[in-house]
Amino acid sequence: MPSAPLRVTTRHIQLLRALFLAVAALMITFSPDHSAEVGLAVVGGFGIATALVFAIAAWLVAPAGHRGSAILLAAIHLVAGMAASAVALRSATLFFVLVIAWALVAGLVELLGGTMQRARLGQSEARDAIVVGALTMLLGLVLLFVSPAYELRYFIEEAGRGFTLTGTTIAVGLLGGYAAIAAVYLGIAGLSPQPATTADPDTARAATAQEEHP
Repeated sequence: MPSAPLRVTTRHIQLLRALFLAVAALMITFSPDHSAEVGLAVVGGFGIATALVFAIAAWLVAPAGHRGSAILLAAIHLVAGMAASAVALRSATLFFVLVIAWALVAGLVELLGGTMQRARLGQSEARDAIVVGALTMLLGLVLLFVSPAYELRYFIEEAGRGFTLTGTTIAVGLLGGYAAIAAVYLGIAGLSPQPATTADPDTARAATAQEEHP
């Protein structure tokens, strides 16, 4: 008996997003340099990769008439990723402006998308979008209170050397913390059993169309 064709679902999108978030978190965590250049390099790769994931979601997962949120999120992540990839423009100012703008706009779009599409997506999937959207917005709001000009010099006798804690270092660390938390949340959501719900007509038609055109 031939096996059923593989259908891309919201769970696959969540796992892909979790993967790229985890890579971003690992890159920041294990990098000894938490400069704006490193932070923007991470944002560049993460933004472009995540834009591709949302494009796949709009094309293969979202039913016709309900693709606006995924398309908008793909565009937002692509713009952020491309801007962060402009090596000649990388600076602490660009990092703060870009990450704050991306976090607030993308977070708001995902949060509102999950709220408005709760009936179609189902409680668990809508909740995941709302939680991740709120978490992304929280990152942007917290970074508003971090000053790029902040600088604290301190000396550790055991290490025999002085260190400098800057606002940029704090901001890049917060970005890494956000990526780690969001990766864990989306990873758990992607691996959780799909609740038994009755799919709405749009979702059923999308699934049928995808099976007919693998």
